[in-house]
Amino acid sequence: MRSALSGGLVGAVVAVVFTFGAARLGYFPSPSDKQFHDYLMSHPGIVFAMSEKAQVDQANSEERGLQAAVDKVGLHRYFDPRVAFVTGPANAKKTFVEFFDYNCAHCRNSFPLVQKFYNAHKGDTRFAFVEFPIFGEQSNNAARAALASRLQGDKYVAYHFALMGEDGAIGTNQMIDAARKVGLDLNKLTADLKDKNVDKQMAAARALASRSGVTGTPFFIINGKVHSGEVDEALLKQMSES
Repeated sequence: MRSALSGGLVGAVVAVVFTFGAARLGYFPSPSDKQFHDYLMSHPGIVFAMSEKAQVDQANSEERGLQAAVDKVGLHRYFDPRVAFVTGPANAKKTFVEFFDYNCAHCRNSFPLVQKFYNAHKGDTRFAFVEFPIFGEQSNNAARAALASRLQGDKYVAYHFALMGEDGAIGTNQMIDAARKVGLDLNKLTADLKDKNVDKQMAAARALASRSGVTGTPFFIINGKVHSGEVDEALLKQMSES
């Protein structure tokens, strides 16, 4: 029903544009500003449709800009272990990149599907998880803890998913709780937060985000194609098969 309504409104917009455009070209008398105003006031749905279309056009334009930036940077840059946690077959034909913040509601909403996708494709897809904290000190601390967990063998993915699966905002208690759940050594984790490589990785990820034009989370690059914002199952399937 929404599609039918939107289609009708877009049709009305086209009709208005055609009518007033034709009038300006002299095919018939041009309506006055008052007539134009009165027509729009009596058909407010046209204004809504025009606004909606403008928003869609802007989003598409922004996505094209991001795609161009990512293409310029080169996909291989996102699979640098100095920038991201990289896992999966090195020769995989499929690739999956995510920039995220543990306190980003949209990242958390996408998390169950991302985890499901990872578990289903970790044998045939190259993954890059990029820490990109943008929501303040607690997000920054959570990202640092996740990076420090990389120094405890293969615990990163489990810790990453545990943090994403925590209830509420991610603060110190949630970081500790998630660490215990996945069997991290808390004393070592605390000490490793001071490791200079954590600072380097944080800086490298921010630099890559800047070069890519990424300002928000989540941001995905799946098989080289960009997507800003949440994903659903259909979109993940479509992007992973393209």
